Amino acid sequence: MDASTRPPPAALRAAHERYVTVPGEPPRVRLLVADSWRRCAAGVVRPDGSRLPPVRRTAGDLAAYRRTHPLAAVLPLFRELLGSGAADDGHVFAIGDGDGTLLWVEGDTATLGRAEHMHFAEGALWSEAQAGTNAPGTALAVGRPVQIVAGEHYSSAAHAWSCAAAPVRDPGTGRVLGVVDLTGGGTIATPPAFAAVRAAALAAEAELARAFSAPPVLLGPDGRKPSRPETGVRLAALGRDSALLEHAGRVHRLSARHSEIVVALALQARGMTGDRLAVDLSEREVPPSTLRAELTRLRAVLGPDLLGSRPYALLSPVRADFAAVAELLAEGRVDRALARYQGALLPRSEAPVVVEHRRALEQQLRGAVLGSGDVRLLRRWVDADWGADDVSAWRHLARNLPGGSPQRAAAAARAHALDAAVAVPPQAGRYAAWLQRSGS
Repeated sequence: MDASTRPPPAALRAAHERYVTVPGEPPRVRLLVADSWRRCAAGVVRPDGSRLPPVRRTAGDLAAYRRTHPLAAVLPLFRELLGSGAADDGHVFAIGDGDGTLLWVEGDTATLGRAEHMHFAEGALWSEAQAGTNAPGTALAVGRPVQIVAGEHYSSAAHAWSCAAAPVRDPGTGRVLGVVDLTGGGTIATPPAFAAVRAAALAAEAELARAFSAPPVLLGPDGRKPSRPETGVRLAALGRDSALLEHAGRVHRLSARHSEIVVALALQARGMTGDRLAVDLSEREVPPSTLRAELTRLRAVLGPDLLGSRPYALLSPVRADFAAVAELLAEGRVDRALARYQGALLPRSEAPVVVEHRRALEQQLRGAVLGSGDVRLLRRWVDADWGADDVSAWRHLARNLPGGSPQRAAAAARAHALDAAVAVPPQAGRYAAWLQRSGS
């Protein structure tokens, strides 16, 4: 039964009421939903909506769990495919793990607030057994894409909503890693919404397959793989101690010192003298012979056509991930900048030029996120390693979440706990300590 032949919402609600109030009444709905209702009737879910799905993970342990979950690698892809039109359509998208716990819930701010009232929020368990018939939970139960509309939900608390979801599988083993879901109003009860969520799941599986089997590929400024080979250099140095440099179809994983040299040269496109490079790399004097030896080794790795001397310079145009983030911030595209930001620039480096640019980029991005007042961006900031202990960010998040929201209370509690745990000014919190630890 497709959307064109499915009964209207009023008829679905009537079928639901008959099933839950008349003993022995057969479910007068499509087979997928009827089978799900029968499973739910034998469990703990209450059809009158008086029992909401439990919230199993707090903000603190959820953040740690998400960082190691395989679907974190494809979150930017889901944001691009499903999140870009959320404000226009009034929907949210959610990513859950294989048990049905919602790891990320993002989208239209007003819709997020309404969804939280029925516990459709990060950390809540939306398995079919705990939440009743619903797209993410039932998709996990049957192992295939599912669309659930209005009164097809077993719990009447969700009768105002429609949703579509699809499992995401490990491309190597076929094991279900989790589920991707679209939730909203009438726009989600349509064939295009169902097709979109299925396509997003397939795209994520393809992306995971490439990541497992292919060498690292540095992405373009829009977060996508370049459509054709480029003659320039792509450099990835955010969130890693060993930079990746792609040139002429080859990817080089650089040593820590070579990473610092390449970053320094990328920041000075016109090149620099050996004396200036030595100052940029260390506060202590670097003997010229030592620097020349390092550059000789680097030239052997990259080739003489890429690394020039007198002055020292990279001889092809460089597209660096840290420069792309800075450009996006300058254009006011904070959402895209945060999506591209993978962490501090060479986080363990103590090279003065790296420390300076690392600190500047972090402060610019943090200021833009906090100044935006955007709940989605603030959530993404505090969910990351660099923002997990940022007291000000947690306070900004709490202030911008809807009044009475469980997530608002959780964010305020997290800020209070961080304040109590560290003896530093509240506006700095442990974010300052994290900056110090990372060499900033």
